[in-house]
Amino acid sequence: MLFLILAVASSSLIAVAMRATEEKRRSAMGMFVVNYLVCSVLSCLFAGRIALYAPLPGFYRAMALGSITGALYLLNFVLYRLNIEKNGMAMASTFMKLGVVISTLIAVVVFREVPSLLQVLGIVLAAASILMIHTDTGGEGASSGRWLLPLLLVLGGITDSMANVFDKTGDTAVRDYYLFYIFAAAFAISLLLLFFKRERIGRWEVISGILIGVPNYFSSRFLLLSLGSLPAVIVYPAVSVGTIAAVSLSGFLLFKESLSRRKLLAMAVIALALVLLNI
Repeated sequence: MLFLILAVASSSLIAVAMRATEEKRRSAMGMFVVNYLVCSVLSCLFAGRIALYAPLPGFYRAMALGSITGALYLLNFVLYRLNIEKNGMAMASTFMKLGVVISTLIAVVVFREVPSLLQVLGIVLAAASILMIHTDTGGEGASSGRWLLPLLLVLGGITDSMANVFDKTGDTAVRDYYLFYIFAAAFAISLLLLFFKRERIGRWEVISGILIGVPNYFSSRFLLLSLGSLPAVIVYPAVSVGTIAAVSLSGFLLFKESLSRRKLLAMAVIALALVLLNI
């Protein structure tokens, strides 16, 4: 349970750091390059060495799964940005968060994790709370790229599920190497994109990248540790809705963002969903 709480806290800090620096940085890709570099360095420190190779069982599986996951991270980011442009922030955020349904279904169908009836109700309430919060915008968004929304949902769910794939098929002895290859692959691809877009990394890209990179690394680490001690059908919905609640509360307390009646009701639904998921 402690790792689950720390995963939610780390994920929330990513959103807070992005919100706090959004008006000062000029290059989103530059921020992500620094972010993934920081994550790669932290992965090396926890591995105890430069994490390019380790003569341990399961290393090549960790390298392959990590590299695939890192590429999916970047692809998810690009698709999310495209959905914001085509369909608006509200719809893009809604379908990205609803990817938790896909990752939960994968846990049930592929890994035979069977939730209780109360946990199923908790999952349904979690999905409902996501819809309640992310559609509270007064009709934002265009309709020129609606087909991109289900693609984002499916890709986001598959990306999240990669941690569960490693947890079920990988070796915990190479967990830090798996994390290293996630972030090293994402760093390499984002660096190439930065080069082709001819964007530059300035002071605020470095600052925001560091502020985001530290909690980003630990959110992935604590997610893996949570999956090692709790079923994925509990971990994914709990982290998703817990992060939404924490980010909404942080926005209200730190950035004076308003909490509508719908958001307050959704947060009450989130609290109930979290209780049901942990029964």
